Amino acid sequence: MLVLAKVALGMCATLALAGAYVFHEGVIQVDVDETHGSHVHFWVPATVVPLGLRVVPGDKLEEAACKVRPYLPVLREVAKELRKYPNADLVDVRDDDQHIKINVRDGKVYIDAVQKDKNVHVSFPAETISDVADRLESVAPGV
Repeated sequence: MLVLAKVALGMCATLALAGAYVFHEGVIQVDVDETHGSHVHFWVPATVVPLGLRVVPGDKLEEAACKVRPYLPVLREVAKELRKYPNADLVDVRDDDQHIKINVRDGKVYIDAVQKDKNVHVSFPAETISDVADRLESVAPGV
């Protein structure tokens, strides 16, 4: 019986550490709400982005990296500058029937698009931008 308790304790500790590792970078959240339709709420740990980029076929990732190669320095600078401004409004555009807002709060980027019949809210850790830039730079030829 004592061995079974030790095994259960070891499994619980392993699950707790794995959960802490998976969620240490934060959560990517996507919420889409339609007035007369569906509601989609999607939450994913941000650690899946670098892991997901590792399983993308090399030729497809290299092709994408070649297309964004001119913008990689800008992406790198944006990621670096966002660390300096943990709470800032970046974009706020209003129209008669829609509102787009992009801001940074506590190290997370929030993108909100509100229309008459649909609301889309996306949030992700700002560090995710650096992770994507790092991976694309590592496979982009000539960068």
